[in-house]
Amino acid sequence: MKTMGISQFKAQALRILDQISKTREEIVITKRGRPLAQIIPYRNKDENPTPGKLADSYVFEKDIISPLGEEIWESCK
Repeated sequence: MKTMGISQFKAQALRILDQISKTREEIVITKRGRPLAQIIPYRNKDENPTPGKLADSYVFEKDIISPLGEEIWESCK
């Protein structure tokens, strides 16, 4: 992750924002050597879901027939 002084960012803000959108790289803006802000590229919610976000949403059964029962399973075919 790059770091950049606030005065440099202020002078070249539009160019830097274009670069961030192309490279998808994050930049930390500093003021007198201390982190002040972090600029990250915008991500659409539909673009890349967070890995593991749905991990607890599904229950995986080893046997897919028994939760329904034999009769319902046959009718669902």
